[in-house]
Amino acid sequence: MRVGYVRVSSADQNTVRQLDGVEVERLFTDKASGKDADRPKLDEMLAFVREGDTVLVHSMDRLARNLDDLRRLVRTLTAKGVRVEFVKEGLTFTGEDSPMATLLLSVMGAFAEFERALILERQREGIAAAKQRGAYTGRKPALTPGQARELVARAAAGERKSDLAREFGVSRETVYSYLRATEAAAVAG
Repeated sequence: MRVGYVRVSSADQNTVRQLDGVEVERLFTDKASGKDADRPKLDEMLAFVREGDTVLVHSMDRLARNLDDLRRLVRTLTAKGVRVEFVKEGLTFTGEDSPMATLLLSVMGAFAEFERALILERQREGIAAAKQRGAYTGRKPALTPGQARELVARAAAGERKSDLAREFGVSRETVYSYLRATEAAAVAG
């Protein structure tokens, strides 16, 4: 079976171009950072594939941005008898790879890791420069101070976090973030 794996870093990024024109019978799409291998659809794909399958990925950096993760994922797949094809790089791995293929995987994976480090460095520098100019204030809070107080009070009264998240139009993680911030402020104050 030809299985595709697609990853974008955020929900608003387009996944269409990654395997455009590549025929797959099953597609797994993650909308998550590639900084680590803890991704739900990646885990699902790893559990789904069987010996004789081929996993197609647009490029190495879509599978992993970390050399160790990339090598581990390719080894895990090939150990199951699964071929791994990176479309952009034109590389295929089967587990019976030549020393040259192994070298290419390592070098290309190292470049993906290096690229991620550069992106993070530029982002930190940009934020620092914007803060110096007074142009960076961070993300706008999801709730007003009044809404935050109401949310915390209602959570303390025993209302379900998922119900509060739905009513306030935020994620459950945001609800927990507000509750943690309130706890931290209480401990510090």
